[in-house]
Amino acid sequence: MSFIDRIAATLAPSASEEERRERRIGFEKMAEGQLFAEDILRQHKQIEQLFAQARSASGPAAQAAVTELSLLLNAHSMAEEAVIYPEVSENSGKTHAGMAYEEHAMTKVQLAELKKLEPGSEQWIEKLDHIESAVQQHIHQEEGSWLPDVIRNAPLEARQRMSVEYRNYFDRVDLG
Repeated sequence: MSFIDRIAATLAPSASEEERRERRIGFEKMAEGQLFAEDILRQHKQIEQLFAQARSASGPAAQAAVTELSLLLNAHSMAEEAVIYPEVSENSGKTHAGMAYEEHAMTKVQLAELKKLEPGSEQWIEKLDHIESAVQQHIHQEEGSWLPDVIRNAPLEARQRMSVEYRNYFDRVDLG
């Protein structure tokens, strides 16, 4: 983790495991029947599993897990950016949407840097930890406030449209 990343983590610490778990439980209940939210939640869980898979693997298997993780994160972020974040901007706030776009961009950059490192090396593990922590915090924000705001505030027609468009957009992205 870079010096600046360490300062940022100190100033704005990530949510605890317990806080993330509580938010997840609340979001799971709220997402029921909201197809776009159910899809996003399922993908968040897959992303978390791929981080664990990358961490527990070594050599080519670790690199394969990172490649799969990158493909899933890319498809997920592109669908969110095209379909969900305009609604986040309108129903949760422009600041939230701006943060979400920026966090996606930074994750893509960090994943590209991770792919250049030797799997299992100290630098690789530090980079993977950094990315995972940032993604966990992003998921926590989405599940804790941004997406619940959309579910509560967006009209039914908008939520139905998002459900169809999100799935269609995600399915069009080639996951390898």
